[in-house]
Amino acid sequence: MSEEVLQQATPGLIPGSGTARAAKATRLSPSFISWLQAGPMMLVFLAFFLIPLVFVVIVSFWDYNEYQLLPAFSGRGYTDTFEGCIAQLPDLCTIGKTYLKTLKLCFLVWAITLFIGFWVAYFLAFHVKSKTWQMGLSLLCTIPFWTSNVIRMIAWIPLLGRNGLVNSGLIKTGLINHPVEWLLFSEFSVVLALVHLFTFFMVVPIFNSMIRIDKSLIEAAYDAGATGLQTLVNVIIPLAKPGIVIGSIFVITIVMGDFITIGVMGGQQIAAAGKIIETRLNALQFPAAAANAVILLAITFLIITMMSRIVDIRKEL
Repeated sequence: MSEEVLQQATPGLIPGSGTARAAKATRLSPSFISWLQAGPMMLVFLAFFLIPLVFVVIVSFWDYNEYQLLPAFSGRGYTDTFEGCIAQLPDLCTIGKTYLKTLKLCFLVWAITLFIGFWVAYFLAFHVKSKTWQMGLSLLCTIPFWTSNVIRMIAWIPLLGRNGLVNSGLIKTGLINHPVEWLLFSEFSVVLALVHLFTFFMVVPIFNSMIRIDKSLIEAAYDAGATGLQTLVNVIIPLAKPGIVIGSIFVITIVMGDFITIGVMGGQQIAAAGKIIETRLNALQFPAAAANAVILLAITFLIITMMSRIVDIRKEL
């Protein structure tokens, strides 16, 4: 009886009626809704990444002279970059040494930030029991980001300079008789500044992976007789791999293209791939700068691809 009353009150929605079929036809499919939600981000990605990247690749194959661009297909940007490299074999040419130096700095920064970031994340995830304290201490790591990278980088100069706080303290304590020259405007100061600037990008992804590890797995490992080191190697590190890879990608991509920190903390004496691009741009040699950017992007992409083979990030996330 109640069904008959309901059908009389809503005759247009009776199953099989034309109105019901029309409503079903106008219902949006889940796949269309998913594309609609991802659409704005895809447009941003297209406008601010893919299209500029295509332009960079195109310009890298243009010709140029001392005062203008020549929109004609040419590989001069690449040939000028590697000029004389074949003749100097087996020795490395200048561009080869520069990229090797960049890779060396990138490896040092990555290794140090990984070591520091892993243990900071480990402490936050497993030794801080309160969720409130975990979030509070992780947010505490963001305090340096309240100021610009330039200010945080330049802040090291009064500390590491010839007459800086570190040298003055070492001389007063009698540990050294003369100021240590390599503390500033050296590879040491560049690596120190880069580690200071980018360790946070390693801490957060690793902490995010560790905080999702089921604590019962660690308890089960201890119950099975595993030592702390065995639990770390066989349980925690494998489960934290997605965070390690993501943090490594962040750090590597930033350091590979950095030229401001290397220029300032290196005293404009240390060559890097980013400095090559900056020099070419200052000389208005845009195709050569674009060619170096493409080369740097290819090397970075190759490194990221090799790291992504360690773990399927999309599957883990």
